Amino acid sequence: MFTGIVTDIGEVVGFTPTAQGQLHRLRIACRYDQTTIADGASIACNGVCLTVVASGVEDSRTWFDVDAAAETLALTTAKHWRLGTKLNLERALKIGDELGGHIVAGHADGIATLVSREDLPDMARFELSTTRELARFIATKGSITLDGVSLTVNTVADVTFSVLIIPHTLTVTTIGGWKAGTEVNIEVDLMARYAARLTEMK
Repeated sequence: MFTGIVTDIGEVVGFTPTAQGQLHRLRIACRYDQTTIADGASIACNGVCLTVVASGVEDSRTWFDVDAAAETLALTTAKHWRLGTKLNLERALKIGDELGGHIVAGHADGIATLVSREDLPDMARFELSTTRELARFIATKGSITLDGVSLTVNTVADVTFSVLIIPHTLTVTTIGGWKAGTEVNIEVDLMARYAARLTEMK
């Protein structure tokens, strides 16, 4: 489990697709202490929970390897990751850690597309669109995870919604580089999903 609070921005420095295109082995450079990264650990990469299969240090820079399987490639932006791609990173939540965002599973539900960006004096406003299936779980003032970042929904209209981003978040995440047409991973609030399921069962 995660909280949607990004702790580092990683960079894809290795990329090896299989011949069948069913699996991508990715090497991601980061600033984490390599001695704290165990094989089998979970790290959220742009909101996608991936399992570490190896780690090390090269040129004084920590790296870790993960495999993105067929379903991940089909449902998320991982299919677009290449050498040089920057990724929001978050280590798995530990018991006793501060819950600064909201409960995030790291299981991206799909993709949202940035419709427009408006840079305001003290923040930026982003409007995004997603599928009708996912839009029904998005509510004004509710929580949403976009590329691994815990955010509060500002407005909702049909399949579009908006979020307001403060300068700090623009600086410490990849959101600052978003522009119209950018695709991002979206994870809807778990509570909204469970509430919808309970309604369906009545």
